[in-house]
Amino acid sequence: MNSPKVIAVIPARYHSTRFPGKPLTLISGKPLLQWVWEEAKKAKSIQRVIIATDDARIAEAAKKFGAEVKMTRTDHPSGTDRIAEVAKGFESDWILNIQGDEPLIEGTFLDQWISGLNPSFGMATVATPLPEVLDLQRPDVVKVSFDTHGRALGFQRKVSMEKAHEWAHQHVGLYAYTPATLRTFVSLPPSPGEKSERLEQLRALENGIAIQVLALTFVSVGVDTPGDVTRAERALAERARTVSK
Repeated sequence: MNSPKVIAVIPARYHSTRFPGKPLTLISGKPLLQWVWEEAKKAKSIQRVIIATDDARIAEAAKKFGAEVKMTRTDHPSGTDRIAEVAKGFESDWILNIQGDEPLIEGTFLDQWISGLNPSFGMATVATPLPEVLDLQRPDVVKVSFDTHGRALGFQRKVSMEKAHEWAHQHVGLYAYTPATLRTFVSLPPSPGEKSERLEQLRALENGIAIQVLALTFVSVGVDTPGDVTRAERALAERARTVSK
């Protein structure tokens, strides 16, 4: 059986409300975006890695560290729409949406995820055990519930302690789409749940698109605000120490 053809796209925009210029922020001496791109390039299952942006500053920086860059329209409402524009005309079995704010992502982890993709689903994502039960009440830590077959049941930002057993996993913002599902997804209007929770993946669930959830171990240190930079640098330093032992 032939291996699936996988293209990874990292959407990057400069004008983030909470953290303008985030992709180019230096994390331990390298732009945040570069950390993610380098690990995606290490994944043996990914044939092509593209940075999709509408900003010349990001494009220039990405080209300097060797990335393939595609410029997109400026009016995309989401990173997924940006990815869909870039993916037009490419032949692939899966298109990955790799968030550019996870500096601890690793190529081996991406390979592990890709190896578990089930083509009977048109869309897939990742869950990892919730670090602390108190995270159930933290809206910045998105929770995911899924059944024994790995089918997503729901995504929420805040969950009551009484439902801890149902929502024991944190959602990691990685997505895989078949080309047909990606085209369908971006053609749909924002759904009620998506608008109320500010979670784009609810558009898929509320329109009958089944999402596969792969439960994997991943230490997520997402950089959402300037205050997260130091936390990410500490985590990277700890990982480097562990590897060198």
